[in-house]
Amino acid sequence: MERELARRLVEVPGVVAVALGGSRARGEHAPGSDVDLGLYYRPPLDTATLRRLADEFSDGPAALTEPGGWGPWVDGGGWLRIGGTAVDWIYRDVDRVARSCQDARDGRWDWHFQVGHPLGFPGTTYAGELFHGVLLADPTGELGALRPDGFPPALRAAVVQRLDEAEFLLGGAAKADPRGDRAYVAACVFRVVLLCAHALHAVAGRWVLNEKGAIAATDRLERVPHDFAARAQALFGAEPQPLARARELLAETTALVSEDGPQRQR
Repeated sequence: MERELARRLVEVPGVVAVALGGSRARGEHAPGSDVDLGLYYRPPLDTATLRRLADEFSDGPAALTEPGGWGPWVDGGGWLRIGGTAVDWIYRDVDRVARSCQDARDGRWDWHFQVGHPLGFPGTTYAGELFHGVLLADPTGELGALRPDGFPPALRAAVVQRLDEAEFLLGGAAKADPRGDRAYVAACVFRVVLLCAHALHAVAGRWVLNEKGAIAATDRLERVPHDFAARAQALFGAEPQPLARARELLAETTALVSEDGPQRQR
């Protein structure tokens, strides 16, 4: 179904290529997982033709947006059900994807606001999506030519460098903690933990595409502080002294991702 749909999608004016993404592309899906199709386009995108195609394939009425309908970085798309399976169409401006891939190669790791991403949306996410995606239709070969062949060394260095920000955040949280500003402390701890997760994944050469599941995914890494995921999750429950525990995680992560860090700490 996916390849036939992709073949039809690239006939829509503006659509350059189609790729399978998400858990199905990574081979981590469950039987009921959504099918995520990235629609890589170059403006103007003919959304009227897309809607007609959606009506042809979908089990019922499908909701499609214009580009930008879901925000500045998730962009837009549509929700369909095809043969009882949820199928998401997700727009990606191919020129922005090209810039994302170049940023990844150059080690530019910037964060952007996007609803649904409380940590923020790294501009290199598009490159990671393309790396993990399965190309279903790429008639001009443009998307395949953009695709990263691994996790760029410059990006690895940039992600690890952001542990300095985590250290700074803990310093600010330590000042707010005696004043009872629990919301600010919790926000700092959240960002510290996710920055550690990003650094650990970067050293392993793996892209983090979403905050959801990022902590649990550390358990599948070869180099990770002892019980990292469990200790990180405990910080957001009834864990006493969360700042002290967060500082321990940061210190162990910093030591591990350095050149002299241990190879394995499970």
